[in-house]
This record gives sequence, C-alpha cells and structure tokens, in this order.
Amino acid sequence: MYYGLFKHVLLGPPLKGYYRPWAEGTENVPESGGAILASNHLSFSDSVFLPLVLKRKVVFLGKEEYFTGRGVKGWATKAFMEGVGTIPVHRGGGRASEAALRTGMQVLQGGELLGIYPEGTRSPDGRLYRGKTGVARLAIEAGVPIVPVAMIGTDVAQPIGQKVPSRADIGVRIGPPISIGDYRGKQDDRDALRALTDEVMAAIAALSGQEIADRDAAQYKRELDRAAREATDASDGPAQA
Repeated sequence: MYYGLFKHVLLGPPLKGYYRPWAEGTENVPESGGAILASNHLSFSDSVFLPLVLKRKVVFLGKEEYFTGRGVKGWATKAFMEGVGTIPVHRGGGRASEAALRTGMQVLQGGELLGIYPEGTRSPDGRLYRGKTGVARLAIEAGVPIVPVAMIGTDVAQPIGQKVPSRADIGVRIGPPISIGDYRGKQDDRDALRALTDEVMAAIAALSGQEIADRDAAQYKRELDRAAREATDASDGPAQA
C-alpha cells in the first residue's frame, strides 16, 4: 500500500514532473520473475529515482536505523523507506550478513526485483569502488540474472550531506542481464564469486563512465574520517596549549 501510494500519488508524479529523469535500457529488466538490479551508489536518492523509471516494483535492503528513529522525524523516515520498498536489515559481519542474504533470497524467490549496491556504501568521491561478493552469491543461490544499472547525476542533485535533492539532470542506464551461466553451483567458491562480481562491476563502469577505484569503499571512508580527526587534533593542539 505504501509503495503504490508513494510511487503513483505522493512522490512519483511531482518528482517526475520536476526532475524529468531519463532512462535507457529499461527493456533489459525482465518483465517477470526474480532478478537482481546491481547499481552504482552515488546518493541517497538512488533508491528513489531507480524505481521511478521502472514499471515493476523494486525492493531494496536498507540499514535498520532507518526504521528505529523516534519522534515525528523517525516516523517520517520509516514511512518513507517503507514507501520506496526498503526492507530493514542489520548491517555488519557474521550473522548480520547472513541475515541480509537470507532476506534477499526471500525477495528473489518470491519473484521480485531486488535492488543492490555492490559497493556496500555510497561512493565518497564519485569513483566506482570494488564490489562485495554478496551480489554474486545471491544470484547463484537464487538462480537469477544480475542486471547492471548506472545511476547518472544523482550525486550532483544530492551530494552526501544534502537532505533535499537540487534540480539536476538525473538518469538511469540499464545494461543487458548477466547470466550466472558457468558460475552455477559455485556459491561457495571464493574465486568464482569474485570473478562474477568483478564482471558485474565492469558492466556498471561501462554504463556509468566512472573511474574504477580497486579498493573497498567503506575502508576508504574510515581512512578519510581518521585523517580528518587527526587533522582536527593537530590544529587544536597549539590553540589548547
């Protein structure tokens, strides 16, 4: 109910009218059955604009903090995330990662489209970072194709830290599905998972035109945060003295 209300009444029409998002390759999205939409991740609004250009519903996995806020803001955030088709999962390693994979499997086995950002987090600088192999494992276990997607211009409309998107040219470019083919049955083969994931990321890069950064995005963000803290401590030292 929330999804239909947001997409067709509350959110979709005004966003389409104001931003006029364009789309290429929508015919590459299967008309029925489970499939993974593997996209680059430039902005919070990626999860809003991708479903807008597709007829089928897209389900995303989102961090549970979006659903546990308090007060009016917490309620509004929860309602919005439910409205754009987001399922809450606990982020982290070990059991949390397994829980996220199980949730994704349920979506795919139900014949729905599952939206995944293989980088695991938003790009801090516009480059395309190394994909996590969960996308490959899900596709192999569920026996579904992976459809590469490139979000264009969402980082210009809504950079990290900006709450409301600005007017910008926003588009979605969708490539041909990638079949699991020879990878079938290799969901526990690390080399196979990495090879399929790299194939997906190469397809996304070809669609988006992004520079490839062969490293983990989350780790790079932690390094940036640590460097910023150290710089702040260094600048505060003489003043405190």
